[in-house]
Amino acid sequence: MKIHEYQGKELLKRFGVPVPKGRAALSLAEADEAIQWLQKETGNPVGEPSGARRGASATASPAAVPVSIVVKAQIHAGGRGKGGGVKVAKTLEEAREKAKAILGMQLVTHQTGPEGKKVKRLLIEQGMDIARELYVGLVLDRVSGRVTVMASTEGGMEIEEVAARHPEKIMKQMIDPAVGFRPWQARELAFGLGLKGDEVRNGVKFLTALVEAYHQLDCSLAEINPLVVTKQGEVIALDAKINFDDNALYRHPELEEMRDLDEEDPSETEAKKFDLSFIHLDGTIGCMVNGAGLAMATMDIIKHYGGMPANFLDVGGGATTEKVTAAFKIITKDPRVKGIFVNIFGGIMKCDTIASGVVAAVKEVGLKVPLVVRLEGTNVELGKQILRDSGLNVVAAADMADGAKKIVGLAN
Repeated sequence: MKIHEYQGKELLKRFGVPVPKGRAALSLAEADEAIQWLQKETGNPVGEPSGARRGASATASPAAVPVSIVVKAQIHAGGRGKGGGVKVAKTLEEAREKAKAILGMQLVTHQTGPEGKKVKRLLIEQGMDIARELYVGLVLDRVSGRVTVMASTEGGMEIEEVAARHPEKIMKQMIDPAVGFRPWQARELAFGLGLKGDEVRNGVKFLTALVEAYHQLDCSLAEINPLVVTKQGEVIALDAKINFDDNALYRHPELEEMRDLDEEDPSETEAKKFDLSFIHLDGTIGCMVNGAGLAMATMDIIKHYGGMPANFLDVGGGATTEKVTAAFKIITKDPRVKGIFVNIFGGIMKCDTIASGVVAAVKEVGLKVPLVVRLEGTNVELGKQILRDSGLNVVAAADMADGAKKIVGLAN
């Protein structure tokens, strides 16, 4: 499960992770309220130095910095700045103009695809006096089986790009689950990031709080890019990308309320209601398979024979007729689907259950594209008999390769 930047920052703030002051807005009226609220919170009119009182010189304090407002589009995708979704304003009027321009725009980034995403939420945030931009992220390293803290001096860049061009600039600290994240690990990362003096102390506190938030919230990803060091030595999360482990959400009912269904694929949302593992892809051949490994192999063999899978769909080992019917409906709702391949190896799953579900779904929603079914395993003959007696135009496959060849040919 993903959440927006402003939601991630609110959660991180509870654990003591420093973040800029900001407020979300779902309308221009709310944006205007947020801009005025931010001006009061920072204690200065926008454009005037912080630390400077009315009537005093802008150079009265060595810590004085011009106050600015940052208007950020809130979508579940990276690259918002490059796409025009992040703007800095120096005056209140300019901030309102930026908010009006961004809210409602179709924002296209390298992660949204060419169709982009419509911006329905904004984050109105305090501008920071940035000295350096860094990177820090936490993720589960599946090779070692441990949560890993990654850090780099190359803040603002995609970590994949840094790994490809400058792998030597990525530092890692594995967290031993028996002892947790140790202070020496935080200090080593802080020194590796080039922090000095008070920055080191602030950096250690930041990293320790971020690790605590990651564990307590059952995150699957906590990425701060950029992590900024201000000219005053503060270490602050300028951005926050937080994802959660879906399997642990039952422990955090409050997080479910943060879900933004407008940012999620409707098919994937529908699949979750029936406990189906479904991921929407860009191909033309719909797949219904039992077991994640077989589902991946099915997509591979479709690609091998010249086709492109339209989805990953694992109905699971204990699927019912109702779940199979729901899965079939989800596949057929995709207008790009030109054919459907049902590939079942019945171990725990029974082939007659799949057959009954397919028949029920086709009778309910109709069948407008070719359907190839390969059944093998428990109750396979009964399943094939159900399909034969249904009167449906179903093409039987002898094995997985035969089914893949047939559906690619029919779909083309």
